Amino acid sequence: MKKNIKIAIAALILCSGLALQVTAKGKVSPRYLFGFSASFADSTVYFTDIQMLDSTWVDSKTKFLLGRDEYALQLKGYFNSNNMPNRTCVVLFGKNQKTAEKKLKKLKETYTVKAKGGYDVHYLTKDDFQFKSVYMGIEEEQPVEKPKKVKKEKSDKDRPGKDRPGKGKPHNGHGPGMH
Repeated sequence: MKKNIKIAIAALILCSGLALQVTAKGKVSPRYLFGFSASFADSTVYFTDIQMLDSTWVDSKTKFLLGRDEYALQLKGYFNSNNMPNRTCVVLFGKNQKTAEKKLKKLKETYTVKAKGGYDVHYLTKDDFQFKSVYMGIEEEQPVEKPKKVKKEKSDKDRPGKDRPGKGKPHNGHGPGMH
């Protein structure tokens, strides 16, 4: 029971980043990703190798990987196709290999050292599973040009005296061209 609670807490913490996903402005840049999968039905957990994707979408302000849920669905799809449904899958990332390795090491320690062998830990190599870049459909950040103010021309209705012919003069039926 405690194992399931630990898995649930870890999954909630790791998934909480999904709510922070901002789709405002993004840019394409490389990131190092790895996946983690656990199930409430058993004590088996899976880790993928760290994989470098050279075209990931990253939020310009927060530097968070956009489409994390899509990457997690790729991993979930792998497990579903291998008759292992109902697994919780999350993706973690780093700006460089070293950052990703630190995160992977910390997560592995949670399920190996701190759990005192309570989990059956498996590793997926790049030959077993590979992430594919996700296109987020967001234009890369570009400088925004301020629109130029266009001087609005007054229509004939806006000009005083223009409701009558003859340049604002009273019409008596004998204006220019009216003989």
